[in-house]
Amino acid sequence: MTPPTEFHLRRARDLMDARYAEPLDLDALAGAAGFSRYHFAREFRAAFGETPGGYLSRRRVERAKDLLASVNLTVTEICVLVGFSSLSSFSRRFTELVGCSPSGYRRRAVARGGPPPIPGCYVMAWSRPLPPAAIADKRPGAPGS
Repeated sequence: MTPPTEFHLRRARDLMDARYAEPLDLDALAGAAGFSRYHFAREFRAAFGETPGGYLSRRRVERAKDLLASVNLTVTEICVLVGFSSLSSFSRRFTELVGCSPSGYRRRAVARGGPPPIPGCYVMAWSRPLPPAAIADKRPGAPGS
C-alpha cells in the first residue's frame, strides 16, 4: 500500500473512531478517504484485514463494553448510545465478538468488582449537546458574561 493510500484510509478509520455512534455509511467513509465506495471497501479490507462495516461495529462493541462495566444504563440505552439501530443486531454482534451476551458481560464485570457504576442520569446529561442559546451565552462579550 502506498503512503498516500494509507493516509486516506487512516483518515476514514479516524472518522469511524471519532463518530462511531453516528450513522455512517460506506459513501460517507469513502468520501472521507477520497475513493469510490468499491475501491475504498477493497483497499480498507486489504489494509486493515476487515471490512469498514466490520471495523465500525467492532469499535461500537468496544465502547459498549466500557459502558456496560462502568455506567448504570440499560442494555437498550447503551445499544443506542454506541450507534446500533436495533437491539438484536447489537446483541448478536456483541455475542459474536465477546463470547457472551451484553447482560452476561455486565454481570461478570459487576462480579469482578471495581468502582460502582455511574448513574445513567449523569451519563445522559453529560452526553447531551448544549442548546445554541447556552453556547451563545458563554461567548466573550455576551450579555451576562
